[in-house]
Amino acid sequence: MWLKHRELFLHEMIRLEGRCNRLGAQSCSECNCPSPEYRCRDCLGSEIYCSPCILLAHVRHPLHRLEKWNGQYFERISLKTLGLRIQLGHTTGLKCPNPRRAFNDDFIVVDTHGIHEVSLDFCSCATAQSHIQQLLQISWFPSTTSDPKTAATFRVLEHYHLLSFESKVSAFEFYNALSRMSDNTGLLPIKDRYDSFTRMIREWRHLKMLKRSGQGHDPSGVDGTVEGECTVLCPACPHPGKNLPAGWKDAPQQWLYGLFLAIDANFRLKRKAVSSDSVDPSLSRGWGYFVEDKAYKDFLHSSADSVQEKSTCSSHNAVNMADTKSNRGLATTGLGTVDCARHNMKLPNAVGDLQKGERYINMDYLFFSALRHTVLDTLNVSYDIACQWHKKLWHRMSAFPISMHLSHAVKTISFFVPKFHLPAHIEQCQTSFSFNFKNGVGRTDGEAPERGWANINPVASSTKEMGPGARRDTLDDYFGDSNWKKVVRLGALIFNAFPERENHREAFEDLNDGLRGEYGAALEQWREQVEAWEYDSTQPNPFERKAETVTMASVRLELAREDEIDLQTGTCLALHEDCTPSILISTGLELEEQQRRMKANRAGLGVHATDNQEGKMVQQSNTLRRRIDTWMKMQELYMPSLAALRVSESSVSGSVTAAPEAIKLWLPSQISRTAPCNSRLQAIEWKLRYAQGHDALRSLRSNLRAQTAILKYKDRNLRGQGANTRARNTLKAVEARIEAAARTYEYAHKALVVLSPRVNQTGWHSSLRPLDRADVRSMTDLLWGETEGTRKLSWIWNMRGAAANEIDKDNASEDMRIEWCKARARAMRWTEEVELLKEEMRRILQFLEWDAQRWDERGLENTLEDAGEDEREGRMAYAKRQASLRRMLAESFKTSWTDTLALVDTFDHNSLVAQQDMDMDT
Repeated sequence: MWLKHRELFLHEMIRLEGRCNRLGAQSCSECNCPSPEYRCRDCLGSEIYCSPCILLAHVRHPLHRLEKWNGQYFERISLKTLGLRIQLGHTTGLKCPNPRRAFNDDFIVVDTHGIHEVSLDFCSCATAQSHIQQLLQISWFPSTTSDPKTAATFRVLEHYHLLSFESKVSAFEFYNALSRMSDNTGLLPIKDRYDSFTRMIREWRHLKMLKRSGQGHDPSGVDGTVEGECTVLCPACPHPGKNLPAGWKDAPQQWLYGLFLAIDANFRLKRKAVSSDSVDPSLSRGWGYFVEDKAYKDFLHSSADSVQEKSTCSSHNAVNMADTKSNRGLATTGLGTVDCARHNMKLPNAVGDLQKGERYINMDYLFFSALRHTVLDTLNVSYDIACQWHKKLWHRMSAFPISMHLSHAVKTISFFVPKFHLPAHIEQCQTSFSFNFKNGVGRTDGEAPERGWANINPVASSTKEMGPGARRDTLDDYFGDSNWKKVVRLGALIFNAFPERENHREAFEDLNDGLRGEYGAALEQWREQVEAWEYDSTQPNPFERKAETVTMASVRLELAREDEIDLQTGTCLALHEDCTPSILISTGLELEEQQRRMKANRAGLGVHATDNQEGKMVQQSNTLRRRIDTWMKMQELYMPSLAALRVSESSVSGSVTAAPEAIKLWLPSQISRTAPCNSRLQAIEWKLRYAQGHDALRSLRSNLRAQTAILKYKDRNLRGQGANTRARNTLKAVEARIEAAARTYEYAHKALVVLSPRVNQTGWHSSLRPLDRADVRSMTDLLWGETEGTRKLSWIWNMRGAAANEIDKDNASEDMRIEWCKARARAMRWTEEVELLKEEMRRILQFLEWDAQRWDERGLENTLEDAGEDEREGRMAYAKRQASLRRMLAESFKTSWTDTLALVDTFDHNSLVAQQDMDMDT
């Protein structure tokens, strides 16, 4: 549609370059005087005025941009050139009656319209205020308190402040854009005030933080600000004295009043080793989200000799490499934080710099620092290495100042690993530290900090060049804005918890009904086990599998023991003194694996192989051929029909000198059903193939984990061609092992498909499924079209390790117990999630009302003796506006939630009545 009008737009834009409809007019648009020459780019319309009229019109708009018609085109001209002087200290447009006025013709003003040079008069009357106050009273922010020659309008500071939050634009880029608005040719000299602008925006951020946190209303003044007082608190979290009901400490459901904490580190937010704390101190002293820096660094210095214990779980880089992370050229390698785990808000005094890596000593300090601001006794702590970090936490606490100690004996503290990070841990951690299996946590996932990093990471490129104080002040401001945006969006809480609760509750009831027949006696026992574990985590974990995992080694041991029994009873059917049937088949599988390796090695040899490489390949080939020849002679003792089969095969192929990796071994699974084969040999191969499949899957998972770890380490830590080349070579080796494990599994699965009907084995398909190439992926990989919200793990990560005979009653019972426990846990977590959401809604409304009342009180606390009438009125107006804003937010949230809460209450009431009727019938 627009393309049809494209030329119209273009012609109108070009027309504005001339005098438009004033072409034939010879008089000023205001006074009708002849020969008007001036127009304003920032005023509405394109009227042309004479010099006196345009000056009069811009007494209140001294920063607009003018143009003068020179007879051929419009050229830039400033109001200063036309003689406009800006008078401070008096009503706009009036001159100072004191002849001793001060002139400053070199004054620079930074505004949204560009960078302007203006003529400025400060008032010098006997009652005149300071130059700083005169500038501030017209909403101009002076760059210095000592004879200011530069200022920025409040408008441009506010504009950049919000733009930096939304687009993460740097001050350098923004200032250059303003400079180009003033002159985009480079022909006009514009005085550089970039350093002044960065200083003003930093001071502006700081003042805004103090103003919004009520410090301008505090009778003790700004210096009375205490640590963490300038933060935006999470209204949905529990705050005693602010949003908890009376008697909450004695309430039976204490889990509803628990605090959810999430700990994490970010290594994108580095800082180069520039400047110092003495040259560039922070404007606040731990008033926001960062810890007070001097006490933090003094403690770290005193604990510099502490040794980080190694991980006993998976090889977590955060644990094992915390002391070795490269910090060359860096004063700070990253940032550690403690967040609200359910609502993704930074907590007061819960952010600090990391000097090396994610060391316990840093994260401990942030954890204990954040908890100084709460007295809650129920804590749910999430950390991606919680399984290691929590072990000696209370022992390490003894080294901290008394003010940071916790009475952990009287608190209920649970430690978790975030859900997305959990699969990378060992199996025991996956059940002991899972949000899915513990009571009182709802559907919390613990991944809140990871979502927050996506918002803050774009500022890393600009903050890494800052001094220490400027960086902390800037990040404090970003964290405050992030918290505030989340507060105003709390009305859009996700309500999918209600239908999910009903779905999982019905699914668990259906499972219970279906199991009562076969497992009726076991259900109560399972319930007792899981409740005992929920009450005391030292009890046996019902979510863990007790059955031994199937391996090739365990099956070989089982077969060897069977051979031993046959020898003792005299029923041994061995046809060779050194080779029993089990040894024959086991050796055949080993030879098959060596053939696959030989084939892969030959394919990777390349066209231009060296003599040394070819020599090694020939030696390996000869060794394999001799082993196969020896094994085939043994094989013909147990399978005599194979001699004729091999002769007929060689006559068809016409070759008797096939490469050793191409020789067909003719294991029982490779012989057709019509050919004779001993049933015991088939049973032995089935057992070994079954174990081989499980072994291959374990190898596949292990190497996929290794691949993910190497890629992550390479991305975060390695720089330079040499280091990356070595990493790529390591990755190639891992990828080769992944491919080998996948091929081994495919061979094992094909053999099992052939053998299972011959040996009457069923039920094995649930754990050993067909392996597609799309299934060979890590836990974090997404398929095409998948998103994080719809992603599904490959079945290889969900496979249940079963015993040799999966129809064994004990193992089937264990599988069913675990599935029953998980179904119960899912139903309970969704039920808890609904209750938590209802409680959080109530807390949000109560917190906003408490906050509104607090602002009402601040408005009435106008008792500063040195405050004038204007300042008192300003304080009262700001306090009333803030109180009104919070009440409007509360009313908006309440309206958004009304229908959903009514639906939940109605359904809960109907469910309760139905249950009471059922109980009466019973």
